[in-house]
Amino acid sequence: MLKKRKTEVYALGQHISMSAHKARRVIDQIRGRSYEETLMILELMPYRACYPIFKLVYSAAANARYNLDSNEGNLVITKAEVNEGTTVRKLKPRARGRSYPIKRPTCHITIVVKDISLDEYIEIDYLAWLKKPKSKNKYTDMTYHDMYSSEGIWDKK
Repeated sequence: MLKKRKTEVYALGQHISMSAHKARRVIDQIRGRSYEETLMILELMPYRACYPIFKLVYSAAANARYNLDSNEGNLVITKAEVNEGTTVRKLKPRARGRSYPIKRPTCHITIVVKDISLDEYIEIDYLAWLKKPKSKNKYTDMTYHDMYSSEGIWDKK
């Protein structure tokens, strides 16, 4: 029997204070590239959007290292998307008692990293899985009956 294995992990950055259009300009350059090549590109690009994206790519690689036990050389950025977030609106005081609105756009960035060295499917011995002993009640197996006795250190005041 084949079972699908998890080979992708992601990192999500929400409410990053920059325009989604400016973040997409950088995200389009790194989509589909390897992890190490992406870090070099992000360090050398002159845009302000590179730093939060760099942190997200690094975080996605750390998630892959922890959850999948994967090597950084095998990681590829499969999906990178930018969505518009909420717009923070403020009022700037102007001359003669007037006020002008200031809009600060935010965006949500998602980076999905895939380990190309792992197989998509793993084979499971179905008969061994069926014969695995199952516990009747997992709460009664671990109970110590003398735990609630009247003796012990809990009676001392």
